[in-house]
Amino acid sequence: MSNLKKYDLSGKQLGDVELSDSLLTKELNSQVVKDYVVAIRKNKRQWSASTKGRSEVKHTTRKPHPQKGTGKARQGSLVSPQFKGGGIVFGPKPKFDMHTRINKKERRKAIAFLLSEKITSGSISVLELGSMTEPKTKSVASFFETVGVSGKRVLFLADTNLTNDREGKEELHESVSCFIKSMRNIPKTSFMPASSISGYDVISNQEIIILDSSVAELFSVLERANNGKS
Repeated sequence: MSNLKKYDLSGKQLGDVELSDSLLTKELNSQVVKDYVVAIRKNKRQWSASTKGRSEVKHTTRKPHPQKGTGKARQGSLVSPQFKGGGIVFGPKPKFDMHTRINKKERRKAIAFLLSEKITSGSISVLELGSMTEPKTKSVASFFETVGVSGKRVLFLADTNLTNDREGKEELHESVSCFIKSMRNIPKTSFMPASSISGYDVISNQEIIILDSSVAELFSVLERANNGKS
């Protein structure tokens, strides 16, 4: 049985959240993880860089100077690449669709494996946010300092369905909104909906803090990967 440490906003440890070891993915081919991360990085590229060759540059067709008598090398056109404003030699052009497809089951397995590693190393903790009526960066910075994550790259996860129109969620939504605003000015911190997390987010952050209402969503991510559901 693995445990996630649970804190309140003051940094006081309230206990542990138990997590069955059967949900953890302890073994996975390293090549699967590598292919998954490489695919994510490739898909972030825009492939939109574009330059003009000499046939595309709009310029006068007049010969720059007489062929002979000036002592200069012969030149036929100002669109030649050696002139300022001329065409670019072997410059980048917009590519065709370079998107790399990621197998859904492999993606879920990779995410579950990376999350399991974070859980095993104690780098994932739970925050019971409570009531927060206004943004207070000082309070959040103090919390990070108390739990020992200050100066580290921290990812905060919350439930995206915390909307005001849901019964009993209005106060919680306000607290999450205030917390997100409070952490904006703290370096190396970021927020993401729990349902949108990727393996690249897991490995690029040293610590992950989950809102207590989103723990069930974390468990479901691990369970889907282990059950092999598509």
